[in-house]
Formats: sequence, structure tokens, C-alpha cells
Amino acid sequence: MIRNPILRGFHPDPSIVRVEDEYFIATSTFEWFPGVRIYKSTDLATWELAARPLDRVSQLDMRGVPDSCGIWAPCLSHDGDLFWLVYSNVKSFDGVWKDTPNYLVTAPTINGPWSEPIYLGSHGFDGSMFHDEDGRHWFLSMLVDHRKGKFFGGIVLQEYDHQQQSLIGPVHHIFEGTSLERTEGPHLYQRDGYYYLLTAEGGTDYDHAVTIARSPSIFGPYEVHPENPILTTSHDPEHPLQRTGHGDLVMNQDGSWHIVFLTGRPITEKRRCILGRETAIEEIDWPEGDWPRLTTGDKRPRLTLSQGDPDSPSQKINQSIIYRFSQRGVHPDFQSLRIPIEEAWCSVHARPGYLRLYGRDSLSSFQRQSLVARRVSHFQMEAVVCLEFQPSSFQEMAGLVCYYNTAHYHYLAVSGDEKSGGRTIQIISSVTHEVSESSLMDIEAEGPVFLKAVWNRESITFYVSTHENAWTQVGHPVDGTILSDDFVRDSGKSYRPAFTGSFVGICCQDLRFQKGYGDFKWMRYRGKDEGLLP
Repeated sequence: MIRNPILRGFHPDPSIVRVEDEYFIATSTFEWFPGVRIYKSTDLATWELAARPLDRVSQLDMRGVPDSCGIWAPCLSHDGDLFWLVYSNVKSFDGVWKDTPNYLVTAPTINGPWSEPIYLGSHGFDGSMFHDEDGRHWFLSMLVDHRKGKFFGGIVLQEYDHQQQSLIGPVHHIFEGTSLERTEGPHLYQRDGYYYLLTAEGGTDYDHAVTIARSPSIFGPYEVHPENPILTTSHDPEHPLQRTGHGDLVMNQDGSWHIVFLTGRPITEKRRCILGRETAIEEIDWPEGDWPRLTTGDKRPRLTLSQGDPDSPSQKINQSIIYRFSQRGVHPDFQSLRIPIEEAWCSVHARPGYLRLYGRDSLSSFQRQSLVARRVSHFQMEAVVCLEFQPSSFQEMAGLVCYYNTAHYHYLAVSGDEKSGGRTIQIISSVTHEVSESSLMDIEAEGPVFLKAVWNRESITFYVSTHENAWTQVGHPVDGTILSDDFVRDSGKSYRPAFTGSFVGICCQDLRFQKGYGDFKWMRYRGKDEGLLP
């Protein structure tokens, strides 16, 4: 049984490829480092993290990029010998100008080693690579057209020479898009004498859709599917899987087909998706010479698909894990913001058995935050951390954070009281850069502090303890739905990119000298999709 979504929590823009008996999906990571997450599966139902290929600054320099920029829509492919990964590293979004350099890295296996990047061009984003049957390689992307604020200028194509490691020949404008507009996310497939062009259209909100067109020539003209879009829930606002679009097709060993695509699951009347955009899957019926369609005959995806061996293990929907910070390093569930996790600020050696975070920039910084966090992937979640921290000033802080971006977060922060020499705790919340603080609570001046966040769908409640079992609630419950792209997109005076998802993690700031530090002994995450946490 396959249960949608197959990748829960923030996993948008899936690109899928099959190599022999294994499937691989790459998803966008935006400002989170390392860049791109690649998952593998043999049954399309259960997936495990296989690689985080962009793990060094020489491949991915994101320092200073705005929220929801960085890695957009990677494309993972295989030419029979190498894995190819194309990605955009978006540098700016405001105004008519969009800085969208595209790069290519390759590797002999999914585990690497992944090469240094090859620059491909900057005329658009959502780049992909198509390996033609004649051995030629073609790079596609959408075209950013700044004239009169048009922005979406259709799909362009150019040949790539792997020996020269560069694009060659003319740029071909092959597709304007359909009446749904905002055409992006192109992928090409060759079948039955046609080139099939799959695109994402309608924008990434609730009109999102997957459309397809075909041509006997790679250069077009492309005839659009008579029943476009082939996948969308824009016509059914009550469907549990919303915002369905940005897909990619894969052929199975038996010749059947599947499509993976992004989706969001709103939980409130205001249609806020607290887990961000996730990855789902559906079956495709594609008769020879005909157009592809969902096997159900519908345009809407299903929540469950029957697939393969009925006795095989089902997906693990719930999760309970304790992250212990040893000298082996930080668990791959965790990522940092814009910069690599390095010993200089995130040390597993300074105090054996602890993760030491040296305080640096504030949570509003695009530069040097000391923050590591994992995706929130359940509608009911509990996170607990054990912290040892001796601050001497209110400008030194460390604690547990529920985070969306630099303008939207809830932070349970331990800080110092200069007058008493003791420690305090409070909730610091940012909503569209408007920061509010709960009343300060004094806590014991020394010893470990246990911090807990209980997130139940719309609401987050924070607790503190100095003995772990005797919990005291801090402040009032806070609104968890501000940590959603739906809220962020609609809260400003102008459109803001909001494409990620909610994270929970640990952080430390020293806004005076950037020398203070907090020692974290462990972090526990428990999550489930049904019922309430006990």
C-alpha cells in the first residue's frame, strides 16, 4: 500500500529516475544546507535518505540569499553511466530582475563523489537535462522575461556538450505554455516517435497543475494534451491533497508508468499547510501512441494506492527518535541555514557527548546563523531538548525553535539576567518581522534545562523543566499556522516567495561578542499524523 504523501513534510519539486531496480527522488531545499535531498526506494512506498549531494560551498554558495531562494527544482537523471543533477541557485527575487544561475554536477553512484559544478546559464530556473536516444544531451528551463513584468516567458532548449562542459548552439524557444500560464518545471521524455514535454503551470498555489504537450521534433511545435491538465485539484477545494503540480514521470521495469508531484495538505479553514509542500505519487496509463492519463480516469490523486506485494511492510507514518550528539557528527535529518555545518560553530568535539553551538547572528540574519533543525513532518509533533547554557547577558540566547524563515518563527529562548546573574526563559515570536515576547520567567541559575514544544495541528505549546519530568508551561499557546507558506505569502504588502516548510531545531545567539555557547546533550522528536500526543 502506498500512502500519499510518500515524502512528508517539506519535500517540494520532486524529480524521479529509475536505475535498474532502484528509484531515486530529488527534492528542493531552498536556503537549507546541504543542498538537495535524494531519497531511494525499491517499492515506491518506503523511501530512505540516500544522498545530500551539494555539501560544500564550492558547489553551493548561499550566504546572503533571501528566504525561499537558493536551491529551486533540481532535476536528477541518469545517462547509463553517470547520475546528472541540474539545479538553480536563486540569488534574488525582488523586482523584475531574477538572478537564477543554473549548474550541473555528476557522480558515478548516488553516494558520489559529486563533481564540482559546471555553470550552465542564468536565463531562467527549473532547469532539467534530457538525454536523447541519439546520445545528445539537452538542457531545458523556463525563461525569465522581465519585460513589462511578464516573468514567465515559456520553455527554452539548448544542447549541452559534455566534452566541452558547456552549452552549445542556439537557444530554441520551444513552448509558450497553455492558457493556465506561469509555465515552469519542464521535463522531456521520448516515446513512440514523439517528444513529450511535461510542465508545471498555474502557479504554486491552489491552481497548480501538471500539463503535457508533444511533438515529433524536439524543437516543436508542441501540440497540447486535449484533456490538459492531466493532474490538478484546483476544481475540488475539499480534496485532502491540494496544490498538486510540478511533476515528473518514471517508467517501471514492466513498462508501466508513475508520476511524482508536489502537494500540500491544508489543515484549517484558512487553508494553511503547516508541513509545507510534500511529495506524492500516482499511477499513469500510457497506451502506445496515445496521451498519458491518470489510471483512475480522474485528474485528482488518491490518498492510497495498491501497489506490489500486499504483505510488504507499510510506510512508517509515525516516528520517534532521539538524536544523541556524538563525535560521529550531526544526524543527516538536520540542516543548517545557507552555510555548511562546520566545527568552528557547531562542534561535536569541544565537549564530548554534546553538540556545542557558538552564538552568532540573530534569527533574522541571512549570513551566519548558529541553527540546526529538522523538518516537521507530522501534524502532531513533540520535540524535547536538553541544554546546558550559562548566559551572562540578555543578548546571549539559546534554546528550541520552531522556524519557517527569518520573519516567521517561535523561539523558546534561555537568556541571562545581568542584574541578578541568573537565567530567564521566554517565547520570542516573529510574525512578518513583528517581534513579540512572552513574560520572562526565572529558572534555576545553573544546571541543565529541558525545553519542550508540543505542536498539535494549529497550536504550539512550550514547556520548561530543570528535571525533565516536572514541566511548567511557558506563556500561552502560539499560532503554529504562521509557519506556513500560505500565511507568509498572504501576510505581506507585496508578494513574497514562500516555498519551504516548518522546521524544529536548536540555535544559539551571542549578539555582543559572538563567543558564548550552548551545549545540547540530545534532542527527541516524536510525531504522528493521527490523534493527539499523550
